[in-house]
Amino acid sequence: MSACNSTQSCFVSEGADHSVCQLLIPASCTMRAKASDMHSKDCVKVAIRVRPFNKRERDAGSRCIVSMVSSSITIQDPRDSQNRRSFCFDYAYWSHSGFARDRCGLYVPEEPGGRYADQDSVFQDLGEGILENALQGYNATLLAYGQTGSGKSYSMVGYGPNKGLVPKLCERLFQAIRENQETRQCQVFFSMLEIYNEQVVDLLSRGSRTPGGLRVREEQQRGFYVEGLRTVPCESAPQVEQLMEQGTRTRTTAATHMNANSSRSHMLIILQLKQIFSKESITKQSNINLVDLAGSERQRSSGSEADRLKEGTAINLSLTTLGNVISSLADVAVGKKVLHIPYRDSVLTKLLQSALGGNSRTVMIATLSPADICYEESLSTLRYAERAKRIQNRAVVNESPTERLVKELKAENARLLQRLSRLGQEGRRANDETKELRQLLTHNELQIRAIQTLWEQHLQEALKDWEQQYANITQERRMMQMHPYILNINEDAQLSGVVKLFIQEGEWDIGLCDSSPRSISIKGLGIQERHAVFRNEQRRITLTPVAGSKVIVNGNAVSQTTELQHLDRLILGSNCTYLFIGYPSERGGDDWSRYDYDYFQSELAAAEGIHLGESSTGSSQTDPSLLAVFYDYIKLMPMMAEANQMSQELNKGVEFKLEIKNLALSDSKGHDLKKEIVVRVTAMGKKQVWMWSKAKFVNRKFLMEEVYQQHLVEKSRENREEGLSTAALPRDKDPFWDPMEPLLLGTAHLWLQSLAFRIPLEEQLEVLGSEGTEEAILQAQLVPCTSTGLPLGEDDILIDPSELLGRRLDFQLVLEQCCGLRWIREARNRGVQIGFRLFDCSQPLYTPAVWHNVNPLLDHRVHFASLHTSQRLLDYLQSSAVVLELWGLQEGCTDLISSLEGLRMTTEGVFIIEEAGQTDTAPVDSAELSCSVRALQQDLEELRSVNASLRKENHSLREQLQNTARNGGESVRGRSVRPSCDAEFARSLKVFYHSMTSVRGQLQRLRRHRPSEDSDLLGLRLFVDEQGRLLKDFAEQLEQSVSTLKQDVAAIVRRKRERSGIWS
Repeated sequence: MSACNSTQSCFVSEGADHSVCQLLIPASCTMRAKASDMHSKDCVKVAIRVRPFNKRERDAGSRCIVSMVSSSITIQDPRDSQNRRSFCFDYAYWSHSGFARDRCGLYVPEEPGGRYADQDSVFQDLGEGILENALQGYNATLLAYGQTGSGKSYSMVGYGPNKGLVPKLCERLFQAIRENQETRQCQVFFSMLEIYNEQVVDLLSRGSRTPGGLRVREEQQRGFYVEGLRTVPCESAPQVEQLMEQGTRTRTTAATHMNANSSRSHMLIILQLKQIFSKESITKQSNINLVDLAGSERQRSSGSEADRLKEGTAINLSLTTLGNVISSLADVAVGKKVLHIPYRDSVLTKLLQSALGGNSRTVMIATLSPADICYEESLSTLRYAERAKRIQNRAVVNESPTERLVKELKAENARLLQRLSRLGQEGRRANDETKELRQLLTHNELQIRAIQTLWEQHLQEALKDWEQQYANITQERRMMQMHPYILNINEDAQLSGVVKLFIQEGEWDIGLCDSSPRSISIKGLGIQERHAVFRNEQRRITLTPVAGSKVIVNGNAVSQTTELQHLDRLILGSNCTYLFIGYPSERGGDDWSRYDYDYFQSELAAAEGIHLGESSTGSSQTDPSLLAVFYDYIKLMPMMAEANQMSQELNKGVEFKLEIKNLALSDSKGHDLKKEIVVRVTAMGKKQVWMWSKAKFVNRKFLMEEVYQQHLVEKSRENREEGLSTAALPRDKDPFWDPMEPLLLGTAHLWLQSLAFRIPLEEQLEVLGSEGTEEAILQAQLVPCTSTGLPLGEDDILIDPSELLGRRLDFQLVLEQCCGLRWIREARNRGVQIGFRLFDCSQPLYTPAVWHNVNPLLDHRVHFASLHTSQRLLDYLQSSAVVLELWGLQEGCTDLISSLEGLRMTTEGVFIIEEAGQTDTAPVDSAELSCSVRALQQDLEELRSVNASLRKENHSLREQLQNTARNGGESVRGRSVRPSCDAEFARSLKVFYHSMTSVRGQLQRLRRHRPSEDSDLLGLRLFVDEQGRLLKDFAEQLEQSVSTLKQDVAAIVRRKRERSGIWS
């Protein structure tokens, strides 16, 4: 690579504000690298920072799974304490515990020399190194990586008095400039941009936003750069802070207008430092690139199914490509052959090319949460950072002979003047030559003037802008002390509180309209032209929604005039969230920080009946199994609202609704299934239904945004040009549509315990949906039978299930009828199937599809057989149920087909679930095996002694039978005693199992019985009465079942003793 190619930063812009660079560095005098630096390699330095628990994690009672010793960090799998992973990095910062807040609001170690790493500690290691590299003339880059909410923005920007790396770096930079102003002249330029959905947005632009964003171009010498990016000269740290605040305000507004999620965008701050050394006649130019990357959280989904549409849209493309680039560069560093490094695959990696494997000294700070509920994301972050530390860059000092150029131009001008003077004295008529010389002289003078004055001109322009911004801030602060206002709340804490909309006295319309002098203009999804009306009269503030507009106050939708109180929460449209701040006299010393974005969404979820960690037992203690689901729910709520609004505006007729999958369902053992969020998608016109996972919905939501933005562009074009309407999107490209697939509507449990006693079972099962709703009633039977399918009689009932060991067991599963199908009541053009699997069957079996019938007759019978019943099968029958799945079919979807792969069938159609000699293949430890052998030997000795005593008893009984045979016919009666008693006992057991089935159903009804969310005191009293009645019925049924069994057993024992007494 040539010096010119290797030393150019990718962030140099081509805007008018940066023309000074183009004049100062002509093509003939481009930056050159010191030869001694050309062959040096610098690995990317990686730092890890562990943050404290947030409110969500504290509420969950989260456990810390991360430990740190020196620069080594270890993470433990919360599900397996033996599974630990250790990583080693250049720097490791423990900011999780051991800190206190001082009087100034700074977080500092509790004890001097404590392990807590505060903002100063991080800056001393990372910020000072970046600054030193920049002052030496190297390009320097700082990347912040981690999941949303892991502390990236806190480390980069900070909060309140706890300033982050960026403001501290700016302060130290200008301090260093002041300290060295005698030896060099320094110029600092500031730029700020955002990358969202592969579009570059200039956050300092004074004009309107460019449609499609700024373009990224490439030149051989300059590399990749952003065309038209505004760069502002600065001469103090307060100026930089003001520009950052301006950029943050633009970012907040743009996020609202574009319906964008700031956690999915990348923010880049570029500080260009130019140092002119007069004595050495050289100029050093370095670029400090500070990059806050988008949230790196992984998308978890059930089955991780692939979407038919593109995965990871343009919104995810930059972060995905960055991972691919880092992996490729890490492979190169360890000597692997890599054919291609995909820098060009995304905007972000184009602009970071010099920072990753190029001309820059780069540091990455990876932030993570130590909570057990964030294990997967934290482990992913550590693995990512481990790959990044292998990357090798080739950093060089960037210097050019700029001052020498000025001297040479002045000297050349002096020679030209002497030559012109001689030509005049000699009186030659050399008009052409004289004209050419004067043109050269004029051009050189212009270059000299540009070099000397352009910096001052740009600085003056920037100072005017700064003064205007300062005046605006002063005016805003004055208004805050006079009037109530609403304050924006954003998912990104750094963007919250940026926009303040003041409500002065009188009546004010709020909405898209901005033509009226008494209007407050806001933009966002679902905002109407005139959305609502604020009235400020006699220091009372009221809010009146306009008909058809969506307004939510404190979690509840309102349609009438509502008086606002200090710290009320407002949601306008789909998701424009604001906190109402009352008059200064109402404010007091309230802590507003708790009203964050999560608070708004939790309030909305509570209004819908979804509460934090609500357990099935009704306990007030947080249920950890539901906590992650709850926060997924509140995270997806605003996205769902936005998707519904886009569907409405695009006339898609599709409605989205969040559901909790497996909320009321359990597995074959009766254990609760893992709960997760799914999205129910309904095409209202055709009554078509889909069920999307969280990951699929998030992906589709991004695709919907692309379609919606295109719709807005075409709509504005149509308004300007009367012409053709928007072309319809092809169905296979439509993110609102999917091919029809069967849906799991609910499950029912048919317990198998009766089969262990060869007792037939007939049940009416309640099919429960995912959230506990009744979907249907299913009539099912378990019928013990012979190998030919004939039902067994009462004489075949077993008292001891162990009698089945080693013997053949046949039974039939009979599905008779489904009644009251809610799925088909909603739309008659639908159908259903029942699916089930037994024991070790790898694939489910399905009944034939039935259509258009609310009470379909199934009449489906399946014969199963175990040729050699093992203890494992017996345990399964006594502790498990067959889970009967109700599947819903729709027009256009294919029926579910039973896969017979891995199943053995006889020619008579009998399914073999266990064959002779089939054993458990689980590996056994040798020590465990020897213990088992010794135990078996002891059992064998005991069985031998029991066998001997039984033989003696048998001998005496035989003698008694011989004696009674002489009395005529009594022996026949004697032979029938045992079978008769056994049959009576089997009948008693059968009655008991049937009654216990009813008891189990009553218990399930009790578990599902909960009061309504909007119940008043009277409603709660009625609930308590109803609950008491159900408990009483349950206790009576249980007591009656057990009492009946006791009486039957006592009667059988008594009769047996009476008969035995006659014999003796």
